[in-house]
Amino acid sequence: MISIVIPVYNEEQNLVLLQNEIAEALDVTGMDYEVLYIDDGSRDRSAEILRGFTQSSERIRLIQLSRHFGQTEAMQAGIDFSRGDILIFLDADRQNDPRDIPRLVRKIEEGFDVVSGWRRHRRDPFLTRRLPSYAANFLISQLTKVKLMDYGCSLKAYRRDVIKGIKLYSEMHRLVPIYASRQGASIAEIEVAHRKRHAGKAKYNLIRAHKVLLDLVVAECITNYFNKPSYGFGSAGLFCLFIGGGIGGIITIRKLFFGGVWVSPLLFIMVMAIITGLQFILMGILAEIFIRLYYRNTKETTYTVKKS
Repeated sequence: MISIVIPVYNEEQNLVLLQNEIAEALDVTGMDYEVLYIDDGSRDRSAEILRGFTQSSERIRLIQLSRHFGQTEAMQAGIDFSRGDILIFLDADRQNDPRDIPRLVRKIEEGFDVVSGWRRHRRDPFLTRRLPSYAANFLISQLTKVKLMDYGCSLKAYRRDVIKGIKLYSEMHRLVPIYASRQGASIAEIEVAHRKRHAGKAKYNLIRAHKVLLDLVVAECITNYFNKPSYGFGSAGLFCLFIGGGIGGIITIRKLFFGGVWVSPLLFIMVMAIITGLQFILMGILAEIFIRLYYRNTKETTYTVKKS
């Protein structure tokens, strides 16, 4: 079964047309699918409209959250309550075309674990939406080595086995392919259609950009150093100790051979560098202890199995 997960927040003007488009795109394919709407605390008539959908078709289900939590949390609810082996995420604003869903499914059936949409001809304002998106996509691809042209496109397909072990929070729904890649998932990207928003208001703005960058830092730390935190902290600590030792050597040489003084701003920089380096190393040791306790007291493993 295919589960189409759609977070909804104040989209009453788009829902009827969206559901009609989904039915037109998928009913002719013969696919076994469900449409799971996640009402993220909407304040308009969205919940009422969605309840009407559930009464008209057994394929349609509705999960109502107790308040507005955000897109990432709504997507996590979709993962938890969906029943399909393949999960398709779709925004409720109708900017993505449901007719692209069968193409994503076929790509998954070719053997890929994650298929990401690429809005190559994006129909959004350049300065406020497209330009920041281009910069973010380039930065994320360079830092993570997971090459995608469009991390921000919500239209993505996942095998359940890949995404079920990833817990979403903050703004990290854009970074799920990174976490999946670290688990060995194969990722493909296909071009999808993109349309102008014809009704409702956009929920994304530049204010959220810094959250994405912070989540990127967290993603890098978790995926690269979660099982070996002492390497990350220890490398930073050794670097600071190296800087402190180098400055100490400069102070000594200046005093012995050039008549300099011991006490100078360089001395305080040396002391701070050494103290900082020791703190980093101690934090690495503590983090290592916490990680060992975490794995000992949970069912988590340090590996993932593709086939047994």
